[in-house]
Amino acid sequence: MEKTNITLRRETPADHRAVEALTREAFWNLHVPGCDDHYLVHVLRGAEAFIPELDFVAVIGDEIVGNIMYAKSTVALDAGGELPVVTFGPVSVLPEYQRQGVGRKLIEHTLKLAKRMGFPAVFIYGDPAYYSRLGFVPAERFEIGTADGFYHAALQVFILQNDALRNAAGRFIEDSVYHIEEAAAAAFDLAFPAKEKRSGTPSQLRFQQSITTRKPRK
Repeated sequence: MEKTNITLRRETPADHRAVEALTREAFWNLHVPGCDDHYLVHVLRGAEAFIPELDFVAVIGDEIVGNIMYAKSTVALDAGGELPVVTFGPVSVLPEYQRQGVGRKLIEHTLKLAKRMGFPAVFIYGDPAYYSRLGFVPAERFEIGTADGFYHAALQVFILQNDALRNAAGRFIEDSVYHIEEAAAAAFDLAFPAKEKRSGTPSQLRFQQSITTRKPRK
């Protein structure tokens, strides 16, 4: 059921710790034991690729319940050169507010803004079953694969401008900020209340299966 009292606004410095905490709650034990997504949020704000105009929080009452962040990225073209594109993530929603339309509202709102800002396309790694409902399609459709030369089922794209990916065959390259240093993330996590790390959860098993669903680009 979708909430009707969700307010969206730009994130402010006063929101930073609350957003990091909610991101930690949203991703803890989801894909791997524990998580480092809250550390990614922390370092992403200081990255050159960060797009502050697309950094939004979702608020219900007086509580921040969701967040979305974007960064600049590129497609390394097979024909030579690069195509500037963008990516979002993390998209975080407190567990008790998930499946209530918070994430969808954050995504749809910021996609419209990204289009107005002139960005050609948005690439993400995510669940195709979910993102297809929001208008995303497989990047493979445009002959665009991962940085290491594979077509990956999770690599999805949303076209913002007409013909943005015509003759754009190549490899999607995320900004280096997404390459997390595990030791730094673990040290950052010590500032938060202790939580139990669990392994072998159903969501982790699904995630592990999803990341193996790929095929080499020809």
